[in-house]
Amino acid sequence: MIRVLLADDQALVRAGFRALLDSAPDIEVVAEAADGEEAVRLARAELPDVVLMDIRMPGVDGLAAAERILADPGLGATRVVILTTFDLDEYIFEALRAGASGFLVKDTEPQDLLRAVRVVHGGEALLSPGITRRLIADYARRPPGVPDPSARLNGLTEREREVVALVGGGLSNEEIAAHLVLSPATAKTHVSRAMVKLGVRDRAQLVVIAYETALVTPKWSR
Repeated sequence: MIRVLLADDQALVRAGFRALLDSAPDIEVVAEAADGEEAVRLARAELPDVVLMDIRMPGVDGLAAAERILADPGLGATRVVILTTFDLDEYIFEALRAGASGFLVKDTEPQDLLRAVRVVHGGEALLSPGITRRLIADYARRPPGVPDPSARLNGLTEREREVVALVGGGLSNEEIAAHLVLSPATAKTHVSRAMVKLGVRDRAQLVVIAYETALVTPKWSR
């Protein structure tokens, strides 16, 4: 059973999400929070597998709450998915940097929400094609200068750097395998080793690193 914590300041939104999630045989909503402070407290009390976190809440917002949850050693197995009303939100990049496993637009289709919870619980990142890459690319244009990739990526092999770049480009393990003429299992191994060496939780953070270290550079606009 996948245990989910809902954090949103709108009771109607929480009720709708809860009804949908509880209708799935493998998902259970264990708690609801109306603000970030309550979300952190309930996460520590309930130890959910997945937190669906609204980014805009009164008091402690979703970004600050996500950072606290993801930095808590006692919640190392908890994944956070950020909920937003708009598909382009400048805070999403910071959430991914902090360790969030992805984000969802609130008007997502019901089956996509259920799939997202299962995907994130399974250890993958929720990187919706196009939207997340466009968001990260927009943010990547803003900082002055680009970090030297040699220090951050020094422990990776050339093949692992290549794989991280492809992950940053939005490719799945199967697509990476086809691109590099490898088996899917070998591609998955390279991705996993890169994650371990870079100390990241999932593919979302690999995408962030790919941009921050200039393995991938934005080539599209909004």
